Order: sequence, then structure tokens, then C-alpha cells
Amino acid sequence: MAKKTAAKADTSKKAAPKATRTPKKAAAKAPAAPRGPLARMKALYGTKDKLVDSIAGVLATDGQDEGALKDRLLKASNQQLLKLAAVAEQVKKTYGDRDKLVGALAKALNRAKDQPYVAKLASLSLPRLVDMAKAAERRARAAR
Repeated sequence: MAKKTAAKADTSKKAAPKATRTPKKAAAKAPAAPRGPLARMKALYGTKDKLVDSIAGVLATDGQDEGALKDRLLKASNQQLLKLAAVAEQVKKTYGDRDKLVGALAKALNRAKDQPYVAKLASLSLPRLVDMAKAAERRARAAR
């Protein structure tokens, strides 16, 4: 009998069921941005070929064949290509081209007259050069 009285006490403490809400109509929401790499690539560039064409020229070093580079890039994942495209866009926006980035980096490291070092910098990949430039800027700001 104690069980029945406890059950009655528990039911008396329950709140009344909530009324169901009707969802408000959203006033013409903008479509959500694509989330996955394939969807982002298609939204920004259309096809993988167009994306590779847009970044191959910036990524190619002096002695590298651009056609062979395009073939290698076509085999890369969409996520990797989107990251490379972001780096290429940042270089174009901030420095102009790869040679100017190498020059600015050598100057920031106080090694602009060291020609073998500048040649070594020119042989590095573009994302690595951008990372080195960011680190040099941080060091310069911290020194002030």
C-alpha cells in the first residue's frame, strides 16, 4: 500500500503538459553556407579543374612544370586544395606574388644580402613561406 500512496504523491508533483507551439515562419532566411569540402569547392569554383587552374600558377616554383603540378593537384583532396587556395589568395592580397613574399621574408629575417639563403627560401613551399612570414611578423611586434 505504501507504493500506491507514493505513486499518487509523485503524480501530483508533475507539471501540466506544455502546449505545443506552432513554429514561427522565418522571414526568407539566407541559405546556409555549404559545409563540406566538396560543396564549398563547387560553390566557390564550380569544378575541381577550375580550382586547380586558379592555384597552380601561384604554387609553381621557377623550375617546376605547371602541367605536372596540375596533374598532381587534381589527385589531391578538396580540403587540401581549398587550404592551398586560401594561402594563394592571402599571398596575392598581402604580398602580390611569390617573389615579393620571399623578398619580404628575407628582409624581415635580416638576411636579404645572403643570396644562398634567399635561394633556399625561394625553393620552399608557399604555405611554409606564409607561416614563416607570420612568425617573423609576430617576432617583430613582440620586440617593439
